[in-house]
Amino acid sequence: MPPRLIPAFKVLVHLACLAPFLWLLEQYRNGFLAANADPVNYVTHFTGHWTLWILLTCLAVTPVRRLSPKLSWLVRFRRLIGLYAFFYGTLHLATYIFLFSGYDLPGALAGIKAGHPGVIVDQWKAVWPTMRDDVLKRRFIQVGLVAWLILLLLAATSRGGPLYLAGEAGCARALEGRGGVGGVAAGEDRVVGTKAVGWAAFAQD
Repeated sequence: MPPRLIPAFKVLVHLACLAPFLWLLEQYRNGFLAANADPVNYVTHFTGHWTLWILLTCLAVTPVRRLSPKLSWLVRFRRLIGLYAFFYGTLHLATYIFLFSGYDLPGALAGIKAGHPGVIVDQWKAVWPTMRDDVLKRRFIQVGLVAWLILLLLAATSRGGPLYLAGEAGCARALEGRGGVGGVAAGEDRVVGTKAVGWAAFAQD
């Protein structure tokens, strides 16, 4: 691809990756989510599925670009796509914390507006026992939380961090563990476990 077309293509990548999020906002605006039998479950599955699809797109960049030297320009977008996978993964986790766990987000926001920021901590204390029990009872949540923390670290250090400095060889070694953690995705929307190992594929950019 000619260098002059790279900025325009990057805009298209942004639009394509943001499209699911904008569609979800539209579903909220037009009342579709409110009319859904289980809106929290819908949002949880929606963000989880798109995390997985965008991550798989990111992982596909390397094998596709190796098909032909003319496709080497694809690597310019690998990190960008990977960051969007982290974005949707964060939405997936936020859905669990602020919606599924029973956290009173409207109450917390109202407390902040009323000048009582401590309500944020109070709400967290109220839902923490339930979240703790979930973590202790459900192994896929344990793996998901650990995976998200790894993703957070890699997202924060994707430029100049350990994987970046390690180069191709270091990233290849990091990807050797992909099968073990990635296998968590085979179950009930356990996409968070899949995300951690895939991040090494674009963290080097």
